[in-house]
Amino acid sequence: MRLLHTMLRVGDLDRSIAFYTEMLGMKLLRREDYPDGKFTLAFVGYTDERDGAVIELTHNWDTPSYDLGTGFGHLAVEVDDAYAACDKIKAQGGTVVREAGPMKHGTTVIAFVTDPDGYKIEFIQKKK
Repeated sequence: MRLLHTMLRVGDLDRSIAFYTEMLGMKLLRREDYPDGKFTLAFVGYTDERDGAVIELTHNWDTPSYDLGTGFGHLAVEVDDAYAACDKIKAQGGTVVREAGPMKHGTTVIAFVTDPDGYKIEFIQKKK
């Protein structure tokens, strides 16, 4: 068995694809409309789906936004430099909700940003 993907429901698919590809550097792997079901699926990731887990962005055409709820935590992305990654997000108009720095009760450097729908993405700085 292996993890295939994590699915997030998004209100504006093009805006979400732009965030994950332009701000986080992922690739749009595939996108398909399902007119009978009135939804579109887009898959984004750093590697091909055969090689690693990806994110499935689901856009239901008649739903402009979602409540995040309290069950979802965050996605985690390893970065070379969390400080530089936050600077890049801010320079492109994104939102950093926790600046880069050592985690509480530890030394790992982390940061948190949000995507356009409010989902949290944790940056974890690669250990040297």
